[in-house]
Amino acid sequence: ACYAASAVGYLTGRDIPPAVCLVVSGPGFLHALGGMANATINCWPLIVIGGSSDRNQETMGAFQEFPQVEAGRLYNKLSVRPSSLEVIPKKKAVRTSIYGRPGSCYIDIPGDFVNLQVNKSSVKYTECCLTRPISTAEPYAVSKAVSIIAHSKQPLLIIGKGAAYSRAENSIRKLVDLSGLPFLPTPMGKGVVPDNHPNCVAAARSTALQHADVIILLGARLNWILHFGLPPRFQQDVKVIQIDICAEELGNNVRPAAVLLGDINAVTEQLLEEVSKRLLKHPSNSEWWKKLREKITSNEERSKELALQKSLPMNYYTVFHHIRELIPEDCILVSEGANTMDIGRTMLPNYYPRQRLDAGTFGTMGVGLGFAVAAAMVAKNQKPEKRVICIEGDSAFGFSGMELETICRYNLPILVIVVNNNGIYAGLDASVWKEMLKGGDPTTCMPPVSLLPNSHYEEIMSAFGGKGYFVKTPEELQNALKASVADKQTPSLINVMIDPRSERKKQEFPWLTRSNM
Repeated sequence: ACYAASAVGYLTGRDIPPAVCLVVSGPGFLHALGGMANATINCWPLIVIGGSSDRNQETMGAFQEFPQVEAGRLYNKLSVRPSSLEVIPKKKAVRTSIYGRPGSCYIDIPGDFVNLQVNKSSVKYTECCLTRPISTAEPYAVSKAVSIIAHSKQPLLIIGKGAAYSRAENSIRKLVDLSGLPFLPTPMGKGVVPDNHPNCVAAARSTALQHADVIILLGARLNWILHFGLPPRFQQDVKVIQIDICAEELGNNVRPAAVLLGDINAVTEQLLEEVSKRLLKHPSNSEWWKKLREKITSNEERSKELALQKSLPMNYYTVFHHIRELIPEDCILVSEGANTMDIGRTMLPNYYPRQRLDAGTFGTMGVGLGFAVAAAMVAKNQKPEKRVICIEGDSAFGFSGMELETICRYNLPILVIVVNNNGIYAGLDASVWKEMLKGGDPTTCMPPVSLLPNSHYEEIMSAFGGKGYFVKTPEELQNALKASVADKQTPSLINVMIDPRSERKKQEFPWLTRSNM
């Protein structure tokens, strides 16, 4: 529920009050901490309201007693307990969750408040808080940033999910078209500018990062996802132009050449004006573009070669090739898992903003089905015909698989696809599993990353009234996809068996850069 509520805050808009998650005291509150932390680190607005033990029983060992306000301060922008009933209708939590860098806020309600009464005339109601203030960058900083871009030979624009949250897609699209800059989206920045735009260099990600001489960060952070902005993934002397709503983020890990503090959309409009005045456009026939296009072609040919392999069991690329061909272009994609999420990110394009939800900045597993429920509810209110496709690794699915009951209970038209390799990163095929079982106790002879081979996850969906499919071949996958996409009334799950040894194509660098600082 907490993951779902946080996703609603991201999907519905920056100036709309965030979703509220209600939790019970003690263990209920503790189970929601993961969602609060995920929202705060993802910079998504969220309000959590939790019950707690009676005030006059504090320190006595009350039912489910726990220091919730104190614990909540580690995970929230604001963690408070109202001192009386009269002050509950305050807007502090709403304002704090959406102003500046968004995040989670926690409000603690003691159990003895539930049966208290208050004179209605003493309650001071307040109107909804003011719209989030919009700040712009200093004109000098904008001019300096554009001058740096003008003198660059190998510039790169990086679009983060902060740009998606800021609803900056129109201005950023204009900036890309006007400036001719190559751009790279972060995972949830995909779709701010469509992935099929000619300036998208996602297929040459490592090359673009490693050789750029100027990086323009639009609502993205130089954290682990972008390898901290440090060598060997970046040049030692790369110039960074940082655009962010949060002053504390400026200069984190790398000293920027220019800082533009402000709302992403507003600052992009400032950049557009300055770029227009200078008639700045990076030439499409530059050596930089030539290098990037060569790498894009090479990587796409390798992925296509893997996708068209006919051998069985299927590999990841074959599965995603067929998914890409048959799902709607405007669907909301939810994804989690290790290789499932990473390969899906490269194989499944996004054409619209805020239509990809995944493990995010915190790298959280278990978010997928909660996010899918949230996306389906938002779509139901905004665009009922929009489909939600939730693509899970088998291990990731195990974190929250019973949310299929929630999906079926509310009859949400979600298609869940489990890419099943019998394990975490890699599993064992059934014949090897049986052979290893001869060694005795499975708790001692089986690798801990291996899961039960050929688990029929689709039967869980069928048990709750949805439709389940167990597929092993491309033809079975195509048929199941066509049937599931056509049926807009019934939840479905496709359990796709792949080769347990299937992996990502060889990477130039390991996925996680270790900092040498």
